[in-house]
Amino acid sequence: MLFRSAAEDLKPRFYSRARLVDSSGKPVKAAKLAAGKNYIFHYPFEGTPCFLLNLGKPTRSNVSLKTESGAVYQWTGGVGPARSIVGYSAICAHKLTYPTRQISFISYRRKSTVSQLMKPETIHCCSEHSEYDPASGGRVVGGPAPQPLSAVMLEHDAASDELHAIGTLGGEMFDEFFAKYEFRLALDYGADRARQRVADRTTVVELGQFCRQQVRC
Repeated sequence: MLFRSAAEDLKPRFYSRARLVDSSGKPVKAAKLAAGKNYIFHYPFEGTPCFLLNLGKPTRSNVSLKTESGAVYQWTGGVGPARSIVGYSAICAHKLTYPTRQISFISYRRKSTVSQLMKPETIHCCSEHSEYDPASGGRVVGGPAPQPLSAVMLEHDAASDELHAIGTLGGEMFDEFFAKYEFRLALDYGADRARQRVADRTTVVELGQFCRQQVRC
């Protein structure tokens, strides 16, 4: 796998400032995000899906994390009135499993499943059972993933209650993702669109509306 240099990974990477909007184009309000529900948006590229989550309680703050290459970075915590809203790349850091329009093997779960294969309140990938703690910067808490999920940096406007995505933090894996899924992404998004950078807005939908089937292991 290819990784960015440690020096670059230590710093946030800023992309466009994109307003989060619903399917009708209206700004998403932090107060309207249901706790525990999986929402999907795309950032910083049109073909790279991300999770938007309201964890229902404050996250940790100033969490020290490390990429597989050894680069250390600081995650400052969630946003919103309760500091409970977080964003993460929905691309698993192990084998790049991600939610497609047909199926999703990765999602956030507030409770364990009947099989007890997953910890509660984690983002769990059923492909190889990697688990991430969204309240601690996407830290790996189980399974073979070699590094945390890349975090999406969010801004919350207290006056309007609107949300914007402004950049990413942690170990990006976009080059590997585009290389591995080039053919599938071309079918889903068009030959060139998947790699296009998101401009001034990105649409948020519930995971169940984005994909036809969710695997729960």
